[in-house]
Amino acid sequence: MDKLRRVLNGQEDEEQGLTSQVLDGTSLSFGTRLKWFAICFVSGILCSILGTALLWINVKLFAVFYTLGNLAALASTCFLMGPVKQLKRMFEPTRLIATIVVILCLILTLCAALWWGKKGLAVLFCILQFLAMTWYSLSYIPFARDAVMKCCTSCLS
Repeated sequence: MDKLRRVLNGQEDEEQGLTSQVLDGTSLSFGTRLKWFAICFVSGILCSILGTALLWINVKLFAVFYTLGNLAALASTCFLMGPVKQLKRMFEPTRLIATIVVILCLILTLCAALWWGKKGLAVLFCILQFLAMTWYSLSYIPFARDAVMKCCTSCLS
C-alpha cells in the first residue's frame, strides 16, 4: 500500500535510478518523451536531407548522413516506448525480417561508401535502406503491408 501511495504521488520515480528511468522510457513525463522524440526525429530527417544534398558532392558524406538520419529516426521511437520495449517490438516475429534487412542495409551502406569505395553500390544500398525502413515502418500500422502488397499486385497484373 505504501508503494502504491509513492507511485501515485510521483515519489517512485525519484527512487528509481537515472539508468532505470532512461531504459524504461515510460518513467519520463509524457511531455519530455514527446519533446525528445520530436528532437530526435527532426534531427534524423535533417540528417537525411543533408545527406541527400551531399549526394552530388561527396558520396561518403551522403551515405554517412543518410544512415545517421535513419538511425536517429529509428531511435526516436525509443523515447515514446523505451529502448527495451522498442528492441522487443523490433524483433517480434512479424517484423523480424524487416528489422534484419534494415540493419543489414545500414551496415552495407556504410561499408560500400567508407571501406569498399563503391559509390554506385552505396547509392543502391541507400535506396534499399529507404525501402527497408518504409517496409519496417509499415509493420506498425495494422494491415498497411497487406494494402501495399494488394496495391502492387493490382498494378502489376
